Amino acid sequence: MATVSPAAAAPGAAQPAVPAGERGATKIADRVVAKIAAQAAREALRDASTAHTDAHASVTVRRREGRRDFGEARVRVAVELGYPSDIGAQCGAVRRQVTQRVRELAGMSVPEVAVQIERLHAPQMERSGRGRVR
Repeated sequence: MATVSPAAAAPGAAQPAVPAGERGATKIADRVVAKIAAQAAREALRDASTAHTDAHASVTVRRREGRRDFGEARVRVAVELGYPSDIGAQCGAVRRQVTQRVRELAGMSVPEVAVQIERLHAPQMERSGRGRVR
């Protein structure tokens, strides 16, 4: 009597599971994490004000072998804010949103988010092009 292998016996049957150590790994590029962080910063600032906001991010990713997550991302986000406003609250909102979104979308822990304010937009400065007001 001939023996039949389980794979040949049932063509539609599920293949045996591959051990975790032999599976491939997912690596998320630094620029992808930077885009996620920049978008998260824009989301946080959009919630805080209706003014035009611009944000871009640079990211340093540190990967640790043997961990279940995808590493750590230390993020530096540069933003432009409206003035006068509560700058500390806006920076805190950016930090929280960036940490949450990078964790959700990239599976990375974010121990540090540095927020750099590149420019403050004041309504008085926008009107200054019209001439002197007395």
